[in-house]
Amino acid sequence: MKKKISLLMVVCMTLLLAACGKEKSNTFTVGFDAEFPPYGYMDDNGEYVGFDLDLAAEVCKRNGWELVKRPIDWNSKDMELSSGSIDCIWNGFTMNGREGDYTWTSPYVDNSQVFVVAENSGITAFADLEGKAVGVQSDSSALSALNDEEAPENIALRDSFGSLTEYADYNTAFMDLEAGALDAVAMDIGVANYQIESRGGGYVILEQRLAAEQYGVGFLLGNEELRDTVEGTLNEMAQDGTFMEIADKWGLSESVCFGK
Repeated sequence: MKKKISLLMVVCMTLLLAACGKEKSNTFTVGFDAEFPPYGYMDDNGEYVGFDLDLAAEVCKRNGWELVKRPIDWNSKDMELSSGSIDCIWNGFTMNGREGDYTWTSPYVDNSQVFVVAENSGITAFADLEGKAVGVQSDSSALSALNDEEAPENIALRDSFGSLTEYADYNTAFMDLEAGALDAVAMDIGVANYQIESRGGGYVILEQRLAAEQYGVGFLLGNEELRDTVEGTLNEMAQDGTFMEIADKWGLSESVCFGK
């Protein structure tokens, strides 16, 4: 009987050690929206690239971690995080209004919500959007701004539209804008600049801003240990200039606020 008990204990200890080894894995899995350039997206070579992914890669390099890039359905991001499928959400992730829902790094990008229209549309101000067909990404900051009950001017603006269509990603919304199915798209300014540049122009950003916000890296609520490690590494990158080098590469240096 004692031998059987001892054998059982050995088996249990082996399983426990294996589980612990898995928990201490050197992988760092980043959840991101693969349709959100320039922060994270698939390029023409089928590779996942972007500003946030470059930042994450440098953080991993300095900590001896293996970066795992995991594209996720943005509507399922909370489930992915709570299940442990990803270690963080790092992809132009807005902190404002979500401060108590995640454990955050310090903000690293100042961002605004804007409207993009065709250059020849005749739309130059919010008032010109009355009766127009507008697109926006589902579960996005732009949609939240349009539905913000604490900003009655945004509610009035939304209600003035002829229609408001939600899209799974901004690439599809922009294709409808190109085709004339939409008159405007509400989106993050960084994404707007990228979309306009990648199409060689033909579109403009309205001067009026829908809302202002900041991006941070979001971890499971209470996971301060991993957050502190990542933030400490980002601070090192800001101090030695690597952070800004990566921002320059993606045309986002004017938006960076980390370490300032």
